[in-house]
Amino acid sequence: MVLVAVFGAALLIAVLLSGLAARTVLSTSFLFLVGGALVSDGFLGLIHIRPDSPIVSVTADLALFAVLFTDGMHVSFPKLRENWKNPARALGLGMPLAFVGMALITHYLVGLDWTTSFLVGAVLAPTDPVFASAIVGRKEVPSKLRQLLNVESGINDGLALPVVLILIAAASTGSHEPLHASGIALELALGLGFGIVGPLLVSQLARLKLLGAEPKLQPLLPLAIGVTVYGLCHLTHANPYLAAFSAGAVLAHVSPEAKSAFEPLGEALAELAKFAALLVFGALLTPRLFADLSLGGYVAVVLAIVLIRPASLLLSIIGTSFTRREKLTAAWFGPKGFASVVYGLLVLQAGIPQGEEAFTLVAVCIAFSIIAHSSTDVPIARMFHVDDIAGIPNQHDHTAKRDGAGPPATAGTASAAPTAEESGHARK
Repeated sequence: MVLVAVFGAALLIAVLLSGLAARTVLSTSFLFLVGGALVSDGFLGLIHIRPDSPIVSVTADLALFAVLFTDGMHVSFPKLRENWKNPARALGLGMPLAFVGMALITHYLVGLDWTTSFLVGAVLAPTDPVFASAIVGRKEVPSKLRQLLNVESGINDGLALPVVLILIAAASTGSHEPLHASGIALELALGLGFGIVGPLLVSQLARLKLLGAEPKLQPLLPLAIGVTVYGLCHLTHANPYLAAFSAGAVLAHVSPEAKSAFEPLGEALAELAKFAALLVFGALLTPRLFADLSLGGYVAVVLAIVLIRPASLLLSIIGTSFTRREKLTAAWFGPKGFASVVYGLLVLQAGIPQGEEAFTLVAVCIAFSIIAHSSTDVPIARMFHVDDIAGIPNQHDHTAKRDGAGPPATAGTASAAPTAEESGHARK
């Protein structure tokens, strides 16, 4: 119960500071990360969590599934058909370049063997725009830029997973077996199947005259789909992350009304899952973990954030219609998120020879990335003239309304909170 009390206190503080955080370089993600570190064995010792504790893998798994499910709901198939080339470039060229680049610096700067180095590259290749919410969730930012970051992050998790699993097998045995690769392909196919068939089946059932949800229970219908898909994936060893993203995208396409009803609840649940995972992950960031990383490892972490991701994406979008500012923004915002946490834990729990060294590098890189990206999204958002970052009135607005100066905020004014459709990833 100590962990529950700590989470409740952290949540209360985060909510009270969220308005300030959304307008400054402070972020609620950072607050939970630091909060987890402070209450861990490395500092106050209120909670005792180890990398092999079941709660670590469970919370990270649930958070990634919830975030991908809600992310999928923001994918517009008509818009994606019109603008598929930029995400395809990022996934088909930028992601492999980042994968290889990270493997090279890991091998030469950290000294891990080639297989483990490529494994680290695969773990850190996926991106997560949750920590860049002021950018990807604002309509003032060009839609093609937001779509690039959203679609890239939603799909690259599933693309990286089979590579991670194959490399774990290779690091464990010295070579990967074809049967294992075919098993991974089956897991991906099952995940995609559950993600597509589930929402299609439920949407057809909901149209029957004898069936249908009453208004107050409508938000629970997508939730029921998500929980069912999650359970089926784990029972059958299907890929839950590919299932989550595809289920969210298909549900939004076949049942827009269900998406609209679920959106407020879904965003809140995804936030809670994300915060819980950050708190637990922060508890793993002990002084000993940072001390275990070599100087070469810290150089590799810095290069991964400021060089590998930016360079790989910039190369992949050469010749596109993005402006220079849009290219630099897309290149910078490649934060490492929940997929990397989950995959890093898979590496640690696999018991491979250099698994602990690999996890240490991955954990420090994720921590640095969360700090760097979640604290720079607001300043960069202002470059795109996003003035109302928080979506809540500031002190000047309160004063103006009290004095009768200026109209009250409405949906059409700059100080109004964005709608659910406009917010997308605005979950800081």
